Amino acid sequence: MKTNNFLSILPVLILCNTFGCFAQNKQPNEIKAGAAKVNITPDKNELPKNYLGINDSIYCRSIVVDNGITSAALITVDVGMVGDPTWKKVSQRVEKELGIPTANIVLTAIHTHSVPFNVGGEKLEQKIFASVKEAKAKLQPARIGYGTGVSYINVNRNIIDPQTRRWWEGPNYDGPSDKTVAVVTFECLDGTPIAVYYNYSMHAVILGQLDMVSGDVPGAASRYIEDSYDNKIVALWSTGAEGDQDPIYFQQTYDLREIRIKEYAKRGEDISNAMPPGGTGLDRNNPTIAKLMNQQKEIAQSMGVLLGEEVKHVMRNISRTENKATILGIQKMVTMPGRKRTNTGRAGFPGTYTDGDSVTIRLGVLRLNDIAFCSVNAEVFNPIGQQLKKESPFARTMMVTIANGSANSGYIPNDAAFGTYTFEVLSSRLKPGYAERAIIDGILDLMEKLK
Repeated sequence: MKTNNFLSILPVLILCNTFGCFAQNKQPNEIKAGAAKVNITPDKNELPKNYLGINDSIYCRSIVVDNGITSAALITVDVGMVGDPTWKKVSQRVEKELGIPTANIVLTAIHTHSVPFNVGGEKLEQKIFASVKEAKAKLQPARIGYGTGVSYINVNRNIIDPQTRRWWEGPNYDGPSDKTVAVVTFECLDGTPIAVYYNYSMHAVILGQLDMVSGDVPGAASRYIEDSYDNKIVALWSTGAEGDQDPIYFQQTYDLREIRIKEYAKRGEDISNAMPPGGTGLDRNNPTIAKLMNQQKEIAQSMGVLLGEEVKHVMRNISRTENKATILGIQKMVTMPGRKRTNTGRAGFPGTYTDGDSVTIRLGVLRLNDIAFCSVNAEVFNPIGQQLKKESPFARTMMVTIANGSANSGYIPNDAAFGTYTFEVLSSRLKPGYAERAIIDGILDLMEKLK
């Protein structure tokens, strides 16, 4: 459907439920900030059978900001996704027991593919809450700063395969890809750093073939930043518009997938046009496989260092900081027409669909002065995030995805991407022509309410 047609029937197709704290004082007041980091690494006996152990520890990191009138929490969890039930329980408890409004919470998953889905359960919920509680207990007079840098470790991942001439996954150096690293710093009044919150658009998938728990590149970057400051700082990754963004160096993963595919083929199972499942099909005693896996570990660590160095570079060059801040938050739900796929295949061929259940997406904006943290609870294609920043009335805007629960949408492609046969587009539960402007316009509407 064309955008102009969509806009003409927007009131019918997009159902909204907005909630926030409009009574909050919009005048800036002196702020306090605190941060905390809690280990959430599961015990080995808690892992499913297809996980072979722990490659590196995973964490929940939190920053709490308070201006004497209200407060906000930025939370990042080293998991693939924080489901709606967990988000609701945590946010409701944080609001009830710590007094931080749900509309002022941005709870983000790093989207690592190296942590079992739904790991931790109630124990994870307790640890997320504990990290916020500890951060609040450490509140101290603070200043906030903002800057941006660039990192070239991401790349658009949708290409026309040169051999098959079909859409597939691979590095598309000419495809849309935002290289921006947005950095928000929190420091004591004497300049001592408290925490840093950085935003980047890239899938955390380097170590997915190890079948071991890992925070992948985001975990490596945060650990590197924290170590650089003698672990007296807490470094929070936040996931940007990464729906179509992979790490730029990903070849070992492709090679290991092919080995798995061949192993399955020997057993009479064709998974060539599917994502290979983990836990089987890779002999870790095979020298070739061991080498590829070791290279993956080196690449993840190297990318973490490179990204961490850019974050540190931005931090060193932030000259404008503020000890007063307005804190305002608002969220809403938007509902759009959905579809149900009726054929199979990962990519390269057209999908067939029937009408499906509607799709509901949670949008939010948290404003700290003129810094806008724009949240979407799904995986959003990069051009949507870039367009939002172009149209935002706030010069310091970032899109934080996979935040505040999980939508039932699958990937959220931009409108133009629906003409491709990529696995993200084929698996999306959204009908073409609705989501891009619903997200951008929905967030812009929220911003207007926070001016």
